Amino acid sequence: MLSATSAPIVEATLPVVGEHLGTISGVFYDTMLGENPDLLNLFSRSAQATGEQKSALAGAVAAFAGHLIGLGPDAPAFDRIVERIAQRHCALGIRPEQYTVVGKYLLGAVGTVLGDAVTPAVAAAWDEVYWLFATRLIGREARLYAEAGVNGATPWREYVVANKIAEAHDTMSFILTPADGYPAPGFLPGQYVTVAADLPDGTSQLRQYSLSQAAAAGMLRITVRRVRGADGTPDGVVSGFLHDHVGIGDRLRLSHPYGQLTLRAGEAPLLLVSAGVGITPMAAILDHVSRTQPTRDVTAVHADRSVERHPLRADMSTNGSRLRSFRNLVWYEQTALDAPDAFTGFVDTDAIPLHPDADVYLCGPVPFMQMVRAGLHRRGVPDERIHYEVFGSEQWRPVPVPTPA
Repeated sequence: MLSATSAPIVEATLPVVGEHLGTISGVFYDTMLGENPDLLNLFSRSAQATGEQKSALAGAVAAFAGHLIGLGPDAPAFDRIVERIAQRHCALGIRPEQYTVVGKYLLGAVGTVLGDAVTPAVAAAWDEVYWLFATRLIGREARLYAEAGVNGATPWREYVVANKIAEAHDTMSFILTPADGYPAPGFLPGQYVTVAADLPDGTSQLRQYSLSQAAAAGMLRITVRRVRGADGTPDGVVSGFLHDHVGIGDRLRLSHPYGQLTLRAGEAPLLLVSAGVGITPMAAILDHVSRTQPTRDVTAVHADRSVERHPLRADMSTNGSRLRSFRNLVWYEQTALDAPDAFTGFVDTDAIPLHPDADVYLCGPVPFMQMVRAGLHRRGVPDERIHYEVFGSEQWRPVPVPTPA
């Protein structure tokens, strides 16, 4: 909880911080990365180029401030936000001491942008907000590292590429076995790993990829779609590197599996909804369920541009055939003559068979997930039964402070 001294200051200044959030974020990232170029490896070059990355952290802190003064998400909702960030941080190998660096530049950016409005009292109040948020994350991340048996100071493990499989246009699967000869870690279906890619230019970049099949003895599988730039945005650095430069016998550094888009315990009917390469966690969930709960009712829905771009299509059909009750609905933007059962166009949520007690799992581009969630809400599915994963920078915005009448 915020102190009695800080709470009214944060409430009074949150609107102006929210109004200038974009500028604060830009100053924060530009200054921090300009003075600490070693941190560039933590951040996606593509997301930096598009500006997507810059507003993520500052927005999260501002949203947390709104939560603390009762204007943002309630406690259970913000717990989910903290969990998602903590899982991602562990996959990136974030350490407690890095929060000190981030706090210095973030609060410095607030002072730079807002100028004289940031009095010592205002600075102290926002410093309190930041450290309440940071200590909450640090504590959760320490527990996650401990549960995984990972030393956060050395979070990477080497794997050998045992096989490389073309899954669809611009999409490859990599079968990975630990280089140290010990078994691959167990994981929950739906989790992801970070690949620490050592690029040909001598730099490194980190990217998360969902594990695309259930836990199998001795190996992991990731399925990577090449990211091609559009409208002036750059191509994906790591996806291009993996496609063009990594082959059988090469080595990659991976994190332990993390992530919260994981299959909940129970036997409720499942609705798995994906678009594009967002099918990867759904493939792992379906693989696991088909092996462990063959009587469970499952509906899979997938959207893609064309049948040629549909990854893991055969896996979904094969694993679904093991189930007593399985429906597989596909929408392609382009008509597919060799997939006569597929729909053409965009997913129609009203056409999805929906069990009233279904647990729903979503993965895909954010606009797609927003559209599906809205459609499922209209059909009576509550938020607590809709689970989703956002890759890239999830954008948190503070809730506007009401203006007194």
